[in-house]
Amino acid sequence: MAQCGDRRGRGRGGRGRRANPTGEDRDVRLSKSMSYALRHGANRMGLHMGSDGFLFVEELLAHPQFRAYSVEDVERVVATNDKQRYKLRPHPEDGRLQIRASQGHSIQVAELELKQVLAGSPDCPAEAVHGSYFCNWSCIQQQGLSRMKRTHIHLAPGLPGEDGVISGMRKDCDLAVYVDIPKALADGIKFFWSENGVLLTEGNTEGMLLPKYFSRALRLRPTRVLLPLQ
Repeated sequence: MAQCGDRRGRGRGGRGRRANPTGEDRDVRLSKSMSYALRHGANRMGLHMGSDGFLFVEELLAHPQFRAYSVEDVERVVATNDKQRYKLRPHPEDGRLQIRASQGHSIQVAELELKQVLAGSPDCPAEAVHGSYFCNWSCIQQQGLSRMKRTHIHLAPGLPGEDGVISGMRKDCDLAVYVDIPKALADGIKFFWSENGVLLTEGNTEGMLLPKYFSRALRLRPTRVLLPLQ
């Protein structure tokens, strides 16, 4: 099955292969580099990530990509990140500071702290929304949503700016695909809440959420338009 292109191509700050855009904020550069290292590139960068996704901040800062930054820089970026992408903690045994990404990994993280959603439970939403781009709609409409190279498909409890919604989709998305969560659960699809309020699923055995689980789809810009599902 062909996989729909579900995200715009974009440079990853952690690769260090492209010049930073003119005027890009230093904290933004650090956040992008952390995102790449903690979600995708730790192994390639020679960083030792635990099975729970944590790595030591001191090891991260010793890497050439991060030597211009301090522990205080990392703490500030974690504290001010509007999507709460990262978590800091003292190591349980020696107290050294560790960091991990809350979700969004392409690296397999066996012990990521996720809360499974059960049908009929108070935290089981009637529907959740996946953000994409209208240029992908034809493919998504026919084939469904794909986790692609990530370990999960990401869904949000609502659109950016709605009450309680801090993460789960990019703010520039112009397509919102709503998924009937109880219907998917009834077919054995598993869902999990991340620590920062993103609803995650591996989809079916092929890593897909099929169109039969779509409850509605909206084109968000230039004006909101309800799209036909078939």
